[in-house]
Amino acid sequence: MASKAEHATNERPVPSVTNELRIPYTNMRDWIEEAEKLGEVKYVESATWERDIGMASEVVQHDENAPCVIFEQIPGSLEGSRVLVNFFAGKRMNMTLGFPTDLSKLELTDAFRTTYMEDIKELAHEIVEDGPILENVVEGDDIDVEVFPSPIWHEDDGGRYIGTGSYNVTRDPETGWINVGTYRVMIHSKNEVGFYISPGKHGRIHRDKYEARGEPMPTVIVCGGDPMTFLMGSSEIPNGMCEYDVVGAFRGEPMKLVEGKHTGLPFPADAEIVLEGFVHPGDKRSEGPFGEWTGYYGSRMRAEPVMEIKAIYYRNNPILFGCPAQRPPYEVGRFRAITRSAMLKENIKSAGVPDVESAWLHEVGTARMLMGVAIKQRYPGHAKQAGHIACQCHVGAYAGKYVVVTDEDIDVSNLEELIWAMLTRSDPAESISIIRGAWSTHLDPRIPPEEKEKGNLTNSRAIIDACRPFHWKDEFPPVNAPSPELAREARKKWGYLCE
Repeated sequence: MASKAEHATNERPVPSVTNELRIPYTNMRDWIEEAEKLGEVKYVESATWERDIGMASEVVQHDENAPCVIFEQIPGSLEGSRVLVNFFAGKRMNMTLGFPTDLSKLELTDAFRTTYMEDIKELAHEIVEDGPILENVVEGDDIDVEVFPSPIWHEDDGGRYIGTGSYNVTRDPETGWINVGTYRVMIHSKNEVGFYISPGKHGRIHRDKYEARGEPMPTVIVCGGDPMTFLMGSSEIPNGMCEYDVVGAFRGEPMKLVEGKHTGLPFPADAEIVLEGFVHPGDKRSEGPFGEWTGYYGSRMRAEPVMEIKAIYYRNNPILFGCPAQRPPYEVGRFRAITRSAMLKENIKSAGVPDVESAWLHEVGTARMLMGVAIKQRYPGHAKQAGHIACQCHVGAYAGKYVVVTDEDIDVSNLEELIWAMLTRSDPAESISIIRGAWSTHLDPRIPPEEKEKGNLTNSRAIIDACRPFHWKDEFPPVNAPSPELAREARKKWGYLCE
């Protein structure tokens, strides 16, 4: 007789999603209105960019139930300018992605996968002549990026970072492909900013091509776009696809963009703040350090390319979108966990691995360094296959560390359940496989400094088979836990005791 655990599953059927569940906003201000309907926005006046905003952000970003915070009347900044932080928490996580607020994390990531990612489509953007972003256009000697309330996010940062919730727009000089990517952006002077891009990222590939040609790279930096476009800019969208057009397909209507006067690059007509300019070959300046997503100052101050700003566009009373990295788990891990877990499951299934029940990239590893994959075992080596694919597929290849593959009765989004399965179903001498020389980053604190200097940005991966051993899985001790049916009944009847 099969054990309860063998029949258990933590998944409810994936909710059907209709056109009514399309993303309910096209810009930051629409998004704020939706968040206010949920009662999840707080306003703070007179906080300083030098100290207060960074301190407050660190507090709220670690709390997955904390509200979005909008800082207003910031001393020493452009009149009416604001800073928004902590967009991805509470019920607004689901709202941001266009789904009902009662879905669990696994239900949300599966709904995101089946609705948007199983067959990624594009809907070409539309170029328009006008929009709110053109309410203020600053050029020439009037350019001053320092008027915006860009905070010192962490006390040991090397400067003010206007770009944390931003995205960069670049064009491949050979194919014309427009890419949207998220990279940190530091202010150097009134008309200069610098940004770091890890090798292998799409924006870095574009930049390297311009460098090889000896040509300046045209660039647009959107410092206050809508959250969905920011999310896609930080996701592993396939090479050659434009994130603007992916978001347009998600919404069922094309994004409306205007073209920059100097570069011709497109940006949303209803964005909040946009910087336009050129990165000139060989023009580099000391950038950083910056507290990064690993929870460390992952790279020392070093020379990085500089963008000369040719124009600044902004709306009246503009909102700077802040999404600074903190020590995990925090906001970035939350939104990447939802979107990247959906992509991970799709990548594994697309590679031909059968019966993948769920996948989760854990917030504590900022949705990169710890993956959990649940499978229904079908043959010897199934777990090893799933683990190897997970850590080397498009979503999992960059900066990973550990993959734990376990059985379908485990909620892999629950860190305690995942670790319990690893501790009780694996044997250290038999269950761990190691891959060496995998793709990593300067931001990995474990890579020795001398290797970083040589450009050896690789690490190893541990694949942990935490499934019941296949050849005697039917004899494995049954789990001491209620059936899913009894667990639901218990929560319904006695859940009030935990409130």
